[in-house]
Amino acid sequence: MTETSLPVLELDPLFKGTTIRPGDPEYDTARAVYNGSIDKQPALVLRPTGVADVADAVNYARDARLPLTVRCGGHAVAGTSANEAGVLLDLSSLKGTEVNPSRGTAIAQGGVLWGEYDRDTTLRGVATPGGRVTTTGVGGFTLGGGYGWLSPKYGLTCDNLVGADVVTADGRLVHVSETEHPDLLWALRGAGANFGVVVNYELRVHPIPPLLLAGMLVLPNDEHAHEAARAYRDALERAPEEVVAAIVTVLAPPADFVPPEVVGSPVLALVVAYVGPPEEALEALAPFRAIAEGGMDLVQPMPYAAFQAMLDGFAPKGWLNYHRGLHLQGLSDVTVDRFLEVGAEIHSPMTQGIVFRHGGAVARIPEDSAAASHRDAAYMAHPIACWATPEETDDEMGWVSRFTDAFAADRTGGVYLNFEPGTSPADVHAGFSPEKYARLAALKATWDPGNLFRSNHNIEPAG
Repeated sequence: MTETSLPVLELDPLFKGTTIRPGDPEYDTARAVYNGSIDKQPALVLRPTGVADVADAVNYARDARLPLTVRCGGHAVAGTSANEAGVLLDLSSLKGTEVNPSRGTAIAQGGVLWGEYDRDTTLRGVATPGGRVTTTGVGGFTLGGGYGWLSPKYGLTCDNLVGADVVTADGRLVHVSETEHPDLLWALRGAGANFGVVVNYELRVHPIPPLLLAGMLVLPNDEHAHEAARAYRDALERAPEEVVAAIVTVLAPPADFVPPEVVGSPVLALVVAYVGPPEEALEALAPFRAIAEGGMDLVQPMPYAAFQAMLDGFAPKGWLNYHRGLHLQGLSDVTVDRFLEVGAEIHSPMTQGIVFRHGGAVARIPEDSAAASHRDAAYMAHPIACWATPEETDDEMGWVSRFTDAFAADRTGGVYLNFEPGTSPADVHAGFSPEKYARLAALKATWDPGNLFRSNHNIEPAG
């Protein structure tokens, strides 16, 4: 283990949270993130009990001139929720969620995961567009934009952020809303953890039926898949925005619903749900079920929280990961065909290629309403390489490269930073329009001129 030492400067003696150092029994568990490719050793892991502890941690890292990293769920593929020889502020101890139906919002503390949030909100018959894997943190997902299953109907998660409590780089606690520091709220809607530690998120909630008609339609990824995939695209582009969907290439898992002879073979999955009135769902999803006739039809009534958890089995903690998030202007026939061809080359049982349909409310919301950019992209291509051993790394990284090349004709050039592995200035610039980046850099100079919050897809202060 690398030796790490702290400056003489000590934490505020009133700090009430948990302090974990190298050599402590919990240390290796406390520093670990979901991506097993990331192996960083912070000098100190702090788990706060509340807002004052968060301020203590910020003040300590700033005054000691140590790197400061904030972690919610730890899912960032780029490893931005870990650091080397710095302070890791682990918010997993801040778990409260409070739903306010009369206000139409829910408040989630900084360490809440999406499965925990959904469990609380759906008891009230409401939900917010959120992460498609339930162990994703509400915080990082929201601050990075937040494309969820409900986004075509209700916008990005950050579009639903109506207020936040933020500990800033100078250790102050400020509340932001449309009327209080609206410039900072604008930046929090999509620019990541560049401006402070968000300890509370107030998110707009929307009514959700007790049961959705939702699930997967599964077909072999063979010579007939090209026709099915094109038919899916055409049906989706004619469908109302209440139909939320993705098309996935993956290896058939060893699940109860999969015949033993099919396990491990390349398949095409159509993930669909209808988030409108239940009485309309059968008719709305009928075209997709017709496309998959003869395959496995796993579409059925299910709670929204169960639909949210459908992909959890493909996100095992500790496996090695490499992802991309590529915005697309469309989905041409040539691209569809290349997507399927690359999908047939998958080796790892946890690797998958996903294309999400966007548009709808994401595109309707004015571009200048939030830092989140590239709203006009019709689709997003999301290769997720996930493998068990270092020996597989070259093959899996090569697969992501081929997947990326398969979408060359339809790419806009923009990326979704929450899914991106790179944190170079060029990578970060690709996440925003030039005008937005310039505005964000100016705001950074106001709120964090010393760039304390830089363990992220970093926006450097202007000047």
